[in-house]
Amino acid sequence: MSDDSPELADLRRRLEQEEAAYAAALDALDRLGNTPPPAAGAEGLRATLNALCAREPPPAGRFGGWAVAARIDALAAQQREFSSVLVQFLNAEAEARARQEAHVQEALSALLRYLQRVLPVMDARDRVSSALATTRAELILEAFDRRLTSLGRRLEGLLALRDRVEALGEETRALRPGTGIPPVTLPAPPSPDDVAYVAFENRFRGSRDEIRGRLASYVPLFAGRAPVADLGCGRGEFLELLREAGTEALGAESNTQAVEHCRTRGLEVHAIDLLTFLRGREGGSLGGVFAAQVAEHLPPPVLMALLRESHRVLRAGGLLVLETVNPRSVIGLLEVYNRDLTHEKPLHPDTLSFLAAAAGFGDVRVEMRSPVDPAARLQPVPTDGLPPRAAEALNENLDRLNALLYGPQEYALLATR
Repeated sequence: MSDDSPELADLRRRLEQEEAAYAAALDALDRLGNTPPPAAGAEGLRATLNALCAREPPPAGRFGGWAVAARIDALAAQQREFSSVLVQFLNAEAEARARQEAHVQEALSALLRYLQRVLPVMDARDRVSSALATTRAELILEAFDRRLTSLGRRLEGLLALRDRVEALGEETRALRPGTGIPPVTLPAPPSPDDVAYVAFENRFRGSRDEIRGRLASYVPLFAGRAPVADLGCGRGEFLELLREAGTEALGAESNTQAVEHCRTRGLEVHAIDLLTFLRGREGGSLGGVFAAQVAEHLPPPVLMALLRESHRVLRAGGLLVLETVNPRSVIGLLEVYNRDLTHEKPLHPDTLSFLAAAAGFGDVRVEMRSPVDPAARLQPVPTDGLPPRAAEALNENLDRLNALLYGPQEYALLATR
C-alpha cells in the first residue's frame, strides 16, 4: 500500500471527518462552560425583593375608620408590588434554568455522538499508522532479503571457485614427475565433534530399525506431496522410508559423518545448515518439510526463521511436521530432553503452535507420540477394604500424576500451508 493509494486517501478523509466531530464536541462543552448561572440575570430583581422585605409597614391610624382603611390600602399596595417583583424574579430564574438545561442537553448530545465515533477514529488512526509502517518495513525487509540472497549466491560461487582452484593447485603440485598421474585424493575426515554426536545418537536415540519403526507413521502424511525435505535428517531413516514409499525426498544435515553415511546408502543429502538450505530453495518448490528432534536444538530466532522459510518454500497444501520432546511430560523432560547437551530450549506445544500460526500456517494441530509403557506408570490402588469414595479419589489423583509424570514423551506439530 503506497502513500497515495485510494485506501489511505479514504482513511485520511475519515480522519478529517472525525476531527471535525471532535471539534464540535469541544465547542458544545465550551458553550456549556460559558453559560451564566440561573441567577446571573436576576440580580436587580433579587435586590428589589430584599428591599421590599425590609420595608416597614405603614403606621396604624389614630382617627376612625378612614385611617384604618388607608393603612389596609397601603399594605395591599406593598403586597402587590412584592408579588409582582417575586413573579418577575421567578420567571427570570426559570428562563435561565431552561437555557442552562438546553446547553447541558446539547453538550451531552454532542459528547454522545463523539463517543460513538471514538472507536472508528482510533481504528482509522491505527490502520493508517499500521499500513504505512508495515508497508515501509516490508519494503525494507524485502530489499534486504534480496540483497542477502544475492550476496549468499555470490559467496557460494566464490567459495566453490576457491575450492576448485585449491584442488587444481594440489593436483598440480602432486603430479609425479614424468608420469602426469595425480595421486588418489581422499575425502577430509569428519570432525571429532561430528563423530562423537553420531555415536551419542547411536547410543541413546536408538538403532536404525527402532527409528524407522517410530517414523514410519509419518510416511502416509506426505503421500502426494513430493518433493519432501527432511531437515536434520541424521542417518537418513526417514529418507529411506519415503524412498521405499515412492515419494521423492532430499535431506539437509550439518553433521559431515552423517552426510557421508547417507550418501553411501544412495540418499540425496546436502551438507548444509537448515536455514541456508531452505533459503536456497525457490518459493513453493516443496510439498513437505519434516524435522524430527530438531526444533529443540534451535535458538528462538533461528526457529522462527525456520518456520517462516518453511512456509515460503511450501506450495499451497504443503505440510510441515516438526517432532520434538514433550516438556509437559516429566519423564520426557528428564530422561529425553536433559540427556542431550545440544538442546537449546524445551518447546511447549502451545508455544510451537502459536509460532507456526504466526508464520502463516493454517490448520495447526498437535499429535502426542511415544507413550510410556503402561507397566512403568503408577498402578491403581485396589479398592478392597477402602471406602468407595476414598478409593475413587485416590485413583483419580493417581491418574493426574500419571498424566504429569508419565505423559507422552514426544509430540508432533502438523501445520498446513
